[in-house]
Amino acid sequence: MTEYSLALSDSEIRRYTMMAERARLSEAQLWEAAGIVPGAVIADVGCGPAAMSLCMANVVGPSGRVIGIEPDAAALTTAQQLIAQAGVDNVEILQGNATDSTLAPGSVDVAVMRLVLAHNQSAEQRMVDHLARLVRPGGSVYLVDVDGTAVRMLNADPEIADLHEKYVQYQNAQGNDLQVGLRLGQLIAGASLRVVAHEGHYSILTPPAGLHPPAWAARESMVAAEVATREDIARWEKALERMDRSTVRPTVFVSNFFAIGLKEP
Repeated sequence: MTEYSLALSDSEIRRYTMMAERARLSEAQLWEAAGIVPGAVIADVGCGPAAMSLCMANVVGPSGRVIGIEPDAAALTTAQQLIAQAGVDNVEILQGNATDSTLAPGSVDVAVMRLVLAHNQSAEQRMVDHLARLVRPGGSVYLVDVDGTAVRMLNADPEIADLHEKYVQYQNAQGNDLQVGLRLGQLIAGASLRVVAHEGHYSILTPPAGLHPPAWAARESMVAAEVATREDIARWEKALERMDRSTVRPTVFVSNFFAIGLKEP
């Protein structure tokens, strides 16, 4: 599996938190169908800074539990800090990865993986297979991922037009599939789960000033891979600063996909 390229920063943590709250509202019916309900035990595999884990902890309540799994040490530290700030006691964060979470087979009601598959080369099926082993009979795997090639932005500064293009180029060079959202149903079926749902829609949002796109968080990785240059970064930074000062905010369109796989009793 490749190293995750989106460096954590205050802006990235804000983005994760905003995404988590939007997901809680917009995916409420899917969460219920997957079994993310009061009293459930949830594995949030690839939880990053745990913004989504905290949202799900509010849903499962004091009788439920969320176990976040994350391989990256910096993300683990940030997750522990955010959990401490939130003052919740039904979230636990463990170090592990998407094919070896350290959790026992059949130990959770729902295994969740959000926006992780697109960053992991050809390991996608092994990852979903592992999630399927974690859930008990009658439990579910809940996947969320993207078609990253379909991102659109209105009212953006023209100088960042190539930022996302270079990001897609970088991910392709790493062997990652930014269109993996299209294959979620196939991956669930490949893990011997019954496909209960596979659907998609555009999320439309107007990010606040200072909240920058994922491609910006990957800028150092893109330079290291020689997909972008320091001159590109300087040009993009100036463009983002102009956008932050502008009274006309950009509108971002992101193509998201959702899938639920049931482990038959």
